[in-house]
Amino acid sequence: MALSDIEIANQVEMEPIEKVANKIGIERKDLSLYGDYKAKIKIDNEKLENAKKGKLILVTAITPTPAGEGKTTVSVGLVDALSKKGKKAAIAVREPSLGPVFGIKGGAAGGGHAQVVPMEDINLHFTGDFHAIGAANNLLAALLDNHIHQGNALRIDTRRITWKRVVDMNDRQLRHIVNGLQGRVNGVPREDGYDITVASEVMAILCLANNITELKDKLRKIIVAYNVDNEPVTAGDLKAEGAMTALLKDAIQPNIVQTLAHTPAFIHGGPFANIAHGCNSVLATKLALTHADYAVTEAGFGADLGAEKFIDIKCRKSGLRPSAVVLVATVRALKMHGGVNKKDLGPENVDAVIKGLPNLEKHLDNIQNVYGLPAVVAINKFPTDTDAEINAVKAACEKLGVGVSLCDVWAKGGDGGLELADMVVDLAEQENNFQFVYDLEDSIEEKLNKIVQKVYGGSGVEFSPKAKKQMKQLADLGFSDYPICMAKTQYSFSDNAKLLGAPKDFTVTINELKVSAGAGFIVALTGAVMTMPGLPKSPAAERIDVDEEGNITGLF
Repeated sequence: MALSDIEIANQVEMEPIEKVANKIGIERKDLSLYGDYKAKIKIDNEKLENAKKGKLILVTAITPTPAGEGKTTVSVGLVDALSKKGKKAAIAVREPSLGPVFGIKGGAAGGGHAQVVPMEDINLHFTGDFHAIGAANNLLAALLDNHIHQGNALRIDTRRITWKRVVDMNDRQLRHIVNGLQGRVNGVPREDGYDITVASEVMAILCLANNITELKDKLRKIIVAYNVDNEPVTAGDLKAEGAMTALLKDAIQPNIVQTLAHTPAFIHGGPFANIAHGCNSVLATKLALTHADYAVTEAGFGADLGAEKFIDIKCRKSGLRPSAVVLVATVRALKMHGGVNKKDLGPENVDAVIKGLPNLEKHLDNIQNVYGLPAVVAINKFPTDTDAEINAVKAACEKLGVGVSLCDVWAKGGDGGLELADMVVDLAEQENNFQFVYDLEDSIEEKLNKIVQKVYGGSGVEFSPKAKKQMKQLADLGFSDYPICMAKTQYSFSDNAKLLGAPKDFTVTINELKVSAGAGFIVALTGAVMTMPGLPKSPAAERIDVDEEGNITGLF
């Protein structure tokens, strides 16, 4: 019987975190220890900005399917392979949310023999970052409602409050609530709701801030409501930014742990990949680049959402520039894009693989010609893949002149990614024509059209009457030069989750536009975006347990 991820992780003896950090030149004095195997890193901003930078390797994927792609597993396997090749390497990825851990997806620390550890800590409370972010978010909510209760000097329109409370759990019961009931002493009654912590703008801000001063300035700009004159009310108006920053003073420091092969791993932040940019923190990525010759990182969802936001939001705001991109694909996912149902993925079906290849080809075209970056395809191997199916993918890549590697890191760890590591090293030395999808000077409408036309392959955007009104308002308020954060389904290039493969000539409907003024981007909502998920019929929490010695089972 195959071992579970947590069983594999528990078989490996971890190294003290001081020893792991020292491999890339981080000294004990720069660490705040959280036990023996995890630590926070004290930031020296001057050193961070002036140090020589390594090569940044972005791992992204084809359009996600229920069959799975495995970006994190490939990312971890790749960094271990680079280390085995004698390269000074580190990885920087997001922290998992408790929602998916106890819901349907499980943990987010890689899998098999390509994991970061201690995986129980990483998947649960870790170093308390998410709790700090939730506390800062909810402090702002409490100050907002208290201001209204104490006389509402800012003349806030209680029907136009945009700030919600958060909890890091999938709890659909909290999506829509009414609070402030049972008399004046308990506040002003109003409709409200909760988001999951990773959907908080505080999370996005923390991940884009370069230092604590910038963090406080961004928090000050958060718009929490509009007043009766339709003017924005900010966290700064409520004098909230100082106390919020105090709650986040440790959370802004990146965390360091290790892979199963003892390669340094920075795990920090985890913004939603829909209504935010879906990348780990800028600080963690810069730390990895400063201390390693090769820094592997990833972006949420497929290359149309995650990689585009990585480039147009994270890179634009931070000055980061990738040297190469790894596009992760699986035979199983390509078969789904070729029309096969999930329950029928087992038998060999080369025709379905070939029919699904246009999805991979469109993502490759985007990476190379829209983002201007060199790319290699990593086929994340599953036991059910056949030689004929794998060869069909290889043949397509070779026809396009793109390197392709069969990656077996789940079963073999870094040893299963040695060929990929060689390709990445070569690729990172190639000519790089990095470019953004749009210019900040473009109008909001022009930016949206460029994303849809250049990245998604659609004909353009349409606006709801509500979105048209909001677009004018955002321009009038001075936000038209902000980058765009598209909130659409991750399961299709289009805004229709059922349009698999590489659809063309579709329109994307923008239902709503709202500004995340602190994070510094405009969110374009193309459908019903779920910011508070619910638990499935059989949640993962039902299978998680702990024995009398404190050993956890059931995490995966």
